[in-house]
Amino acid sequence: MGVLAGIEPMKVFEYFESIAGIPHGSGNVEAISNYLAEFAGRRGLECIQDEVKNIIIIKEATPGYEQEPALILQGHMDMVAVHKPGLAIDMTRDSLKLAVDGDRIYAEGTSLGGDDGIAVAYALALLDDDTLRHPRLEVVITVDEEVGMDGARAIDLSMLQGHRLLNLDSEEEGIFLTSCAGGARINCLVDLSDKCRELSGTAYELTVEGLQGGHSGAEIHKERGNSNLLMARLLQKLAGSVKIGLCGCEGGLADNAIPRVTTARIVVAREEEERLTQLAAAFEAALKGELATKDPEVSVTAVSRGAVTANCLTGSDLQRAVNYLYSLPCGVQAMSADVQGLVETSLNLGILKVDGGRVSAEFSVRSCVESSKQALLDKVRALTALAGGRCEITGDYPGWAYRVDSPLRDKMIALYEDMYGEKPRVEAIHAGLECGILASKITDLDGISFGPNMYDIHTTEETLSISSTQRVWDYLVRLLALKD
Repeated sequence: MGVLAGIEPMKVFEYFESIAGIPHGSGNVEAISNYLAEFAGRRGLECIQDEVKNIIIIKEATPGYEQEPALILQGHMDMVAVHKPGLAIDMTRDSLKLAVDGDRIYAEGTSLGGDDGIAVAYALALLDDDTLRHPRLEVVITVDEEVGMDGARAIDLSMLQGHRLLNLDSEEEGIFLTSCAGGARINCLVDLSDKCRELSGTAYELTVEGLQGGHSGAEIHKERGNSNLLMARLLQKLAGSVKIGLCGCEGGLADNAIPRVTTARIVVAREEEERLTQLAAAFEAALKGELATKDPEVSVTAVSRGAVTANCLTGSDLQRAVNYLYSLPCGVQAMSADVQGLVETSLNLGILKVDGGRVSAEFSVRSCVESSKQALLDKVRALTALAGGRCEITGDYPGWAYRVDSPLRDKMIALYEDMYGEKPRVEAIHAGLECGILASKITDLDGISFGPNMYDIHTTEETLSISSTQRVWDYLVRLLALKD
């Protein structure tokens, strides 16, 4: 019997647990895609599985709903697969270990994948229930949303009849999202001319950790600490004050997740070890002051690993590397002048790596203003060029524009108010959604994004609310049964 057995809505959680048993991190979606295709095949439902493993499943209208307009249900099958440091798990092969704590579901030591496993679970539960009333359902489940919306860009939707979209990829109940920012990923590489040199001294491991992290779209406005950015600050300070060599540095697991842990390996002259530890301690004290409210558990450690002779970046190469990293922009760049509290433009230094003579920095860039997005990409590219590097832009996707006239939105608001006695909040979001790409492929698309309460998505503290999942299910079932 599964961990979630008996929890209502039972079909939804049955499928959610099945999905958790299939590794489905971004780029590792073949197994989950085949599972969805087999699900449709066993039920005699029309299914299209394209070359990149996107899935479209169609279920015809129930009796009495044949004349109702078709409805598109959409989510993505991939998740941000991250685990706690030191945990013995291979997230490309191993199942998630689900657990329940009161009203919340989580995965032991890893991200949960509620984003967007719950959308898939809702869709499968709807498709598997012949007692529900609904129009023609066109379920679209895309791949690799978390790494650039690759599936949405590649998918052919020309066979769909629907012009109304329910995107089930939001994380706060009672909020209907009607527009979102566009975005892109920019991967920067700087190859240093002299590469590494041999240096003798004492090896130290520097670590910045204890940060909350979070989704770089949904939580960037909270201005939590970015461990990659903070490590760049520390290395820049050390390189200007202590004789060190940089052997390597790694931080972050996904460009769209605010990194929580970054580690650097350095070699320091023996006579300067005390100075090194003093500077690290002073930097930690400064951060605890800066982040007292935003990230109170921030920690900076410098641990000796003994005498060593190693290849390191030193001298002018080291200075060029740390100056480059220190100069890179990160976080909120502009707030919207039109929507109070909405981030207009931001970027997140999600993945940092220094290996040998190569510095690699990977960003997620977002903006609801296309020209601002392009300007920020150009700025990162210009700074990288000054350091002698190059950039590659991938996963460029459009924003989703607000629709003034939306019969679907009006219908959903009225139903929500009838069920719960209050109006939902209608908002824009800084995080990216696939709705903008889908709207470019479907004429006159009328869409809303919504979902149950999830917390700390893209982190190992991610949780999904059971009671909220039930309420959103009840709402979804009522919504499908409404006739125009």
